[in-house]
Amino acid sequence: GDDILGHYDERYFHGVVSYSERIDTLRHMIRAYLEFFRKEGLETWISHGTLLGWWWNGRFPLQMLPWDWDLDTQVSGTTLAHLAKTLNYTTHTYTSPDRLVSRNYLLDINPWSRERERGDGMNIIDARWVDVRNGLYVDITGLSETHPDVQPGVWSCKNYHRYRTSDLYPLRDSVFEGVQAKIPYAYGRILADEYREQALTDTEYEGHFWSQDRREWVKVPERNTTKPEADTAKRLESNNRPVPRPITPSGPEVLQ
Repeated sequence: GDDILGHYDERYFHGVVSYSERIDTLRHMIRAYLEFFRKEGLETWISHGTLLGWWWNGRFPLQMLPWDWDLDTQVSGTTLAHLAKTLNYTTHTYTSPDRLVSRNYLLDINPWSRERERGDGMNIIDARWVDVRNGLYVDITGLSETHPDVQPGVWSCKNYHRYRTSDLYPLRDSVFEGVQAKIPYAYGRILADEYREQALTDTEYEGHFWSQDRREWVKVPERNTTKPEADTAKRLESNNRPVPRPITPSGPEVLQ
């Protein structure tokens, strides 16, 4: 449908990819993105549905929500300006640790990224990290204190997501898809505010169900119809609620 086609960069679109190719594309793409930013000393963190996938955890390192068509990250306005000035429209080569996968990605910064207000809503995504083989991408949005005079310490993007400094910082060190990643400090509150608690407890979504035994989201056709698994797919009882990977021994609860 049109919604699916909207998740491709039309410059590199050659047709809708299969389920397995999409997952393979996104997995290597986020690894390449996070590794590049880490090596360049650039601050970024995972957000939105990508952060939700991290929260559900799963069988290491399978942490991406398998129905996602893109991935989401955020950067500060300062980092965004640096990307626009020094790295816009640059291509970066990634090779997997086992050296079996080699791919190229385009870092493309929206020329309107310097505008920190929503405007007409046509430029809410500030940048993208694009797989030039098929056009799938990582969405990169900047956060800025757009009204520090009347709302100091309130960071916002151009799609009306707002955070306090204490929600974001200090960023937490974690792992996502097998590579080092940064997580916003108050990740539980951020996810509950954006998705409501239902997204942290529902165990069926978009043709997938949460397997407590496998600790991952599974496509419904693959479902084992044994009674314990069926019960798990229908509801998640409080004592079986999935637990996110601990960040620090004394880290806060996911929901506060």
